[in-house]
Amino acid sequence: MPDDLSLLIEAAREAGEIATRIAGPDARRWDKPGDAGPVTEADLAVDTHLRQRLRGARPGYGWLSEESEADPTRLTARDVFIVDPIDGTRSFIEGSKTWAHSLAIARDGEVTAAVVYLPQRDLMYVAEKGGGATLNDAPLTASARQDVDGAEVLIAKPGLAPALWPNGVPPITRAYRPSLAYRLALVAEGRFDAMLTVRATWEWDIAAGALLATEAGALATDPTGAPLRFNSPTGQTRGILASAPALHPALRPAVPGA
Repeated sequence: MPDDLSLLIEAAREAGEIATRIAGPDARRWDKPGDAGPVTEADLAVDTHLRQRLRGARPGYGWLSEESEADPTRLTARDVFIVDPIDGTRSFIEGSKTWAHSLAIARDGEVTAAVVYLPQRDLMYVAEKGGGATLNDAPLTASARQDVDGAEVLIAKPGLAPALWPNGVPPITRAYRPSLAYRLALVAEGRFDAMLTVRATWEWDIAAGALLATEAGALATDPTGAPLRFNSPTGQTRGILASAPALHPALRPAVPGA
């Protein structure tokens, strides 16, 4: 039986084969209730495969996925799969290549194994707790930037609203990618100095990427600097800030309710 990380890698490749057989712009799609965004037949096909593949191999693990019905029994499981079948569904629909499969395993609230896979770019990001992070088997090292002035940060425009920065919006260079998992992978790769989101964030969007970032040497917390914990009752965090460690204090916004 493969170890947890090998299992995630194999499952991610299988997910890529399923998703790439369905052309995004031609995929059947519909909108989720409650303005929760679009979903396609590819999202559901990948979710079904991953649920059967992963839980078939680890029947005692809990399950948390964007496209599966809530299963409260996960809260009593020590280990849980946290999965986004396709992170960046809108990009998938548009025919872009910047969508990803995000697969993680958390034990007692901490991610222990993670894969972010972009099949149409042949990018396989992998991390294991205490074992480092790699891209296509090459080790990753996050940015060691010291100066926030001009730092390249992946952040949506609302994250730079002046109300969030009482001492002034930091003098960063803003960039954006639609997939949160990919943004975190890019921080792990050192291609960007940081990424930040200040809205409530689903765990399946960030669990795998958070381990990639920290194992590459970045610091990943919620926007207030508090540690990230996974498999929570809500399945959400307050947001996420992953950055070169020296930049972290300067990139913490004022988060409502914090």
